[in-house]
Amino acid sequence: LAAPWRWRCSPRRGGAGCPSAGQVRAAFLRFFQERHDHHRLPSAPVRPRGDPRLLFVNAGMNQFKPVFLGTVHPRSELAQHRRVVNSQKCVRAGGKHNDLEDVGRDTYHHTFFEMLGNWSFGDYFKEEACSMAWELLTEVYEIPRDRLYVTYFGGDSLLGLSADEECRDVWLRLGVPASHVLPFALKDNFWEMGDTGPCGPCTEIHYDHVGGGRNAAALVNQGSPDVVEIWNLVFMQYSREVEGNLLPLPQHHVDTGMGLERLVAVLQNKHSNYDTDLFTPILDAIHKGCRVPRYEGLVGGADVGHVNMAYRVVADHVRTLCICITDGIYPGFSGAELVLRRILRRAVRFCSEVLHAPPGLLASLVPTVVEVLEDAYPELTKNADQIMDIINENEAAFLSSLQRGRRIIEQTVQQMEPSTNFPAEVAWSLHGNLGFPLDLIDLMLEEKGISLDSAGFNKLALEDAKRKAGGPQAGQLEDTNTHLDVHSLAELRNNNVPATDDSPKYAYALGQHGQYEFRPCQATVLMLYKDQRLQKEVGAGQRCGVILDRTNFYAEQGGQASDQGYMIRLGQQNILFPVESVRLCGGYVIHEVTAVEILRAGDQVQLFVDEAQRLACMTNHTATHLLNFALRHVLGDHTEQRGSHVTAERLRFDFDTKGPVTVEQLQQVEQVVQDVIKRNEVVHMAEVPLALARTVQGLRAMDEGYPDPVRIVSLGVPVENVLTCDSEAAMQTSVELCCGTHLLQTGAVEDLAIISERQLVKGISRVIAVTGGQAKQAREVGQYLATEVDSVSLRMKQRSTSIPEMQNLSKEVGQLTKVVASTAMPQWQRKELQTILKALQRTANTAIKKLEIQQAEKKVQSLLAKHCNQPVIIDTVPAESLSILMKVVNQLCNKSPGTSVLLLSPQVSGEVLCACQVSKDCLPVFSAADWAVAVCTQMEGKAGGSPIVAKGSGSAKGMQGALTTALEFVQSKL
Repeated sequence: LAAPWRWRCSPRRGGAGCPSAGQVRAAFLRFFQERHDHHRLPSAPVRPRGDPRLLFVNAGMNQFKPVFLGTVHPRSELAQHRRVVNSQKCVRAGGKHNDLEDVGRDTYHHTFFEMLGNWSFGDYFKEEACSMAWELLTEVYEIPRDRLYVTYFGGDSLLGLSADEECRDVWLRLGVPASHVLPFALKDNFWEMGDTGPCGPCTEIHYDHVGGGRNAAALVNQGSPDVVEIWNLVFMQYSREVEGNLLPLPQHHVDTGMGLERLVAVLQNKHSNYDTDLFTPILDAIHKGCRVPRYEGLVGGADVGHVNMAYRVVADHVRTLCICITDGIYPGFSGAELVLRRILRRAVRFCSEVLHAPPGLLASLVPTVVEVLEDAYPELTKNADQIMDIINENEAAFLSSLQRGRRIIEQTVQQMEPSTNFPAEVAWSLHGNLGFPLDLIDLMLEEKGISLDSAGFNKLALEDAKRKAGGPQAGQLEDTNTHLDVHSLAELRNNNVPATDDSPKYAYALGQHGQYEFRPCQATVLMLYKDQRLQKEVGAGQRCGVILDRTNFYAEQGGQASDQGYMIRLGQQNILFPVESVRLCGGYVIHEVTAVEILRAGDQVQLFVDEAQRLACMTNHTATHLLNFALRHVLGDHTEQRGSHVTAERLRFDFDTKGPVTVEQLQQVEQVVQDVIKRNEVVHMAEVPLALARTVQGLRAMDEGYPDPVRIVSLGVPVENVLTCDSEAAMQTSVELCCGTHLLQTGAVEDLAIISERQLVKGISRVIAVTGGQAKQAREVGQYLATEVDSVSLRMKQRSTSIPEMQNLSKEVGQLTKVVASTAMPQWQRKELQTILKALQRTANTAIKKLEIQQAEKKVQSLLAKHCNQPVIIDTVPAESLSILMKVVNQLCNKSPGTSVLLLSPQVSGEVLCACQVSKDCLPVFSAADWAVAVCTQMEGKAGGSPIVAKGSGSAKGMQGALTTALEFVQSKL
């Protein structure tokens, strides 16, 4: 394959003859596509397609898992390919593969990288894979052979695996010197997809950056920056079973991965990935937008002020942001979205704090990233404006928090005693209320030579987790500080302390660009509550209840979880008092607060709700009203609400029902909700006299006390129209009495998926639903699992005559059944899949039983001919399982009444199976259980059963003695 450019790089670093990253990528793809008949596939998005176990696509093989696992649909496009090549976008941040903390500290870690890969699905194997790799590296890329070292699997005695000498010999035949072919153990040269599944030995190709004729074998796999791995070739030839043993795969696969960034560094004569043209344009753009010297590639102590680290962090993270946002992952508050939020905030922090860049630098780098990557990933171009908008919006929010957090840290450090740890309460406030990742707090403190009180921080985190989980300790804390007892309530009223005005909780509106704006609220501390006593003052570090004259916080009521957030004392903007829960008691709103400093009655404070959590609760509460309406619409007017609970994560709804909700009804309910969402109906809210509200036809109201006046929430129909005499408007839409906070338009719900439905007791059902991105993810997962079930179903219809194959299918059905039962997905789809899987399990069990009976019949005929009319049969017979052996024994006894039978079956594993049955005529003198125990004990094994039938197992080395023991036992009893 002739290269269209001069490959040989100049001896000088960065010589003009070096290929660009785009040329390197293109050459890889063309080499396999044109010379070796591989089908070129585009990169999958970095959002995993329906795989709930992954936050991001983190390897080139992710999209091919169905092929390796055998779950790919036979009629799918993917199943048609035998050879594939691509360049896959990968993100490693969060989860098992997490490079985030290392990015910036060295010159080769990244959160986003490109994985060049070629795959063989049951086609070529070691010989061809190694040959292709060597040809590409040495003939196309023209990398000097003497700088390349290859490793292979050196074997593992514990697993019973010998060294991969086949792979070693392939490399030697290709001309690699023996001194450059090195064996390594399981840790380095045996690849596994997970705890179970396809796995196998791998061979890695390493490159010596120094060269000069030296032998660098001793530096391979030793963490040396001069000798780096550039390509990993995995030979999938085993399957790791649940029990931990390895079985050969029916088909061998090849899965290779080579990081583009490292390869480009080699071909451009660079030691650092950041010195290649994948990063230098971005680093140059950073320099133009900040107030620090140019990037010099320094690390560790030489990198004064962490300036070079900041360059690397920003350059890496902006690439990740561009890729993720383009693929539909936005900074958020859970899962992959939360990880991306951390990445964005880490980049913003380095821009602001270290590079001294003005706001907007991060977004200004997007066009440069697009220019670098658009040839490979053209989707970046059309999303550039959206990427910049999202980055700017999130940066603005964080910069405000960052400045405040920096002042808080500096102020706290000044007040600290020498040689003490940074207080955990302050760090927790930064983490919980300003969204500071813990590593960011650690970095800020590290720069000042101070350590965090990690033990105290972890204790606060544990308490918070218990409180969120609803544990008993959490409940005690909450009741102690936010549940006013009768004496305290009386004391408040006797002292003429007014009830809390919580009307500001409804003071929010849609901004110019469609975003929700929540106004802060100024208030006065009226009283503090701690240890079931009203107090005028609470000391620093104490948790207490705070009663204010007014609040914009929503207290837990009406099934909606309380707001969270923080308050600040006027004039002390840098001191945050976290508000962890809010309760309403006797007209007083009690805010559970951790007092960072002394808090006193009379203090003037300003309140800030956690806007993301509030908006999520609003979304789910409005969705609950939609769901209530849809259930009555589909199931009938007899359907009445029995309870609900709304949190930021999900919604729960209990209702009367005459029977289980069917699959079709669940689908109809979701469709009704989605129709209202698409119409983007206005959510009308107004307070009206309770007596007037009760006259509304079709009003949905719980059997509970309501305030007067009461708040009416109506979807799509103004409240005044609903209140008109004889109006039936409420019969056609959702109209409820509700004190909760709601969206202003239904479109923001985006989607709703019911992920659980079950009967609590006869006549009452409970559904759990999610909205927005969670609903979308649930549907993607559901579709993914449906495809896997279809694949199993098709393979089941082929009716294999092999018992092991049918057992594997049965096992796969069992595993799928567990996943379908426990994964968040649309409930209607779960029910459908469970019905299919139940039928498949029955089919598999019946087929296995039938095949075992057929096998047993053949063996019985042979044994009957051999032992004609014998009162006792003792023999060995090949049998694939104990189940088959038991069937052989049973059929022998049925066809030869009065005969007692004991059979042994040696297995490939070295185990010997034992099964026996004793004629009833021989009881009670002769016991099958005793017979089996005597035989299996001789084989150093165990057995058990009844006087008539028994089974067991032992070791093959004692089998001959066991046969003698079996006969002697019979002779001693009969």
